Amino acid sequence: MKRLVILAAAATALALGGCAGFQPLYAQPEVVKNLAAIQVNAPSGRTGYLIRQHLDDAFAKDHAATPAYAMDLQLGEARYPRGVRIDNVATRYEYVLTANYILKSLPSGALAKRGSVRVELTYDSADQPYASISAQQDAQDRAADEAARRIELELAVWLANGAKVAQR
Repeated sequence: MKRLVILAAAATALALGGCAGFQPLYAQPEVVKNLAAIQVNAPSGRTGYLIRQHLDDAFAKDHAATPAYAMDLQLGEARYPRGVRIDNVATRYEYVLTANYILKSLPSGALAKRGSVRVELTYDSADQPYASISAQQDAQDRAADEAARRIELELAVWLANGAKVAQR
């Protein structure tokens, strides 16, 4: 069995050795530098605050640098009852967060990219009011984190594929 594992590992190494020219997305310094130079403008409210924080973390925001891009976000939220008990009280909810973004080059304000991500997740709702509120807020945070991750990935791919970079 051990010999089979070693042979499989050797075959995998040989197969991956033929991937000439492969470069990880974040190994490109321009991608990292340009992500860090995005100023995020999120709507007011709890979810707007959360997604802006997650995006600043994901982009490794450089607060000392002059922004090369400004991102304007529009958020849409919906909550649907899913697990309904016999007394018509929901025990489970589906939370949907839609984040539409527009990326503009600075200082010109020219449109650089636009996109949209949609995150759907579920959470349990307890009979105790505090526990129910806590579960809903946790769902908002998890959805904002996932939306930020998807936006980060879309922008990183866009930048790596030769996006026009704003002049600083």
